[in-house]
Amino acid sequence: MEQGSSSEEDCFGLLNQFHHVLQSDPLIDEVGFIHPSQFTLLDKEDGLSNQNKPLPYNGTSRNFWNQDHKLGISTDILIQLCKDAKHVFLAALEEYKSHGNACNESQIMNIESEVMKHSQAVLLLSSDFGTAWNARKLILSKTDQLSAFTEELRLSGLILSNSPKSEPTWSHRRWIIKMISRRFSTPQEIITKESKLVESIGERSKMNYRAWYHRCWLVSYMAIGQVLHELNKSKRWAALHVTDSSCFHYRRRLMLRILESVNVKGSNAYDKTEAHKIWMEELDWNKELVERYVGREALWLHRRFLSLNWIMYFACNHSSETGLSIITNEEVAIFIDNEIHLLESSMIVPDTKFEDFQAQALYAAVYMLWLPKNIPELWRMLEEKLGTEKLKCVLSTIAQERPLFLQHLVNV
Repeated sequence: MEQGSSSEEDCFGLLNQFHHVLQSDPLIDEVGFIHPSQFTLLDKEDGLSNQNKPLPYNGTSRNFWNQDHKLGISTDILIQLCKDAKHVFLAALEEYKSHGNACNESQIMNIESEVMKHSQAVLLLSSDFGTAWNARKLILSKTDQLSAFTEELRLSGLILSNSPKSEPTWSHRRWIIKMISRRFSTPQEIITKESKLVESIGERSKMNYRAWYHRCWLVSYMAIGQVLHELNKSKRWAALHVTDSSCFHYRRRLMLRILESVNVKGSNAYDKTEAHKIWMEELDWNKELVERYVGREALWLHRRFLSLNWIMYFACNHSSETGLSIITNEEVAIFIDNEIHLLESSMIVPDTKFEDFQAQALYAAVYMLWLPKNIPELWRMLEEKLGTEKLKCVLSTIAQERPLFLQHLVNV
């Protein structure tokens, strides 16, 4: 079917065919838009004969492909199909808003069913159509069935399979989880599945900030045991994606959640000694990655967080009269010695001046001066241990690449 060549009746017949596909396979877990030329290839890959097509031809062109719970929609029909789906959805929504209160319960359920049915079609084709998401929220907010919300998670997951960076879809999932939490409590298995979903999407959709933000948001719903599990599980992924700062941001959110548990009182408090052990292990692991993967800024940014919070929460002498007293803290002195050794090894640039080594030197220098900028008490310790000549070398390295940062340090 060529775009725009069909009659209105044929177009809505195409929309009905789309609804039929969705209803005939409620376990569809992936949807995508494919060029008509790919239909034959897909059939061959699945070992289908020409006499056993999953769906009939429409003229000389295929519109849908559905096999093994995977749905492909021809790009030839997308514009017209989306246009018709929106038209029918908006008509159903208008009827719901204008006649909903005047109808009996059975009629209201029928109208709501139509709105949900057509909004589903619209969102599978155009995930950022906010009116459709809002209509679904309006109807779902009136239900007391947990199954309705879990089905909504399934639908939004299906939409994300084709639109992994759709902010309205991620936002809708957070709304669903909030509703479940308020009405039914938050089953931990839902949070676990959400985390796995983000990880799987992260594999397919690189640098997906929206997905990782969603995963960070989930941390507030996690019990401490699940936080520790996620911290351990995400470690391998992070080590394989050292340039993706989103995963390290997620680990920082998990570690802050551990700190929150340390600071609470009562039976829910997490042991500070165990938390300190986790922090030291993360610092050691980060150091290994920094030395193995030269010139990766995400690793140095993660080290800033680890070092600052380790000093502030685990290595400081707290006094109600004088505040922090860290200069005489032997543990901090040893820590700074180790960081200086890391700085010195990172500042070595081979004669080839390979750009990754130059970046490593810059990130190390910025990191070493960033620490005392945030903890002024460290300045004197750093000057004493680093020495005048090495400090000049650090300042010179920063001045060449980050003059504004150096000026900011001087003005502090």
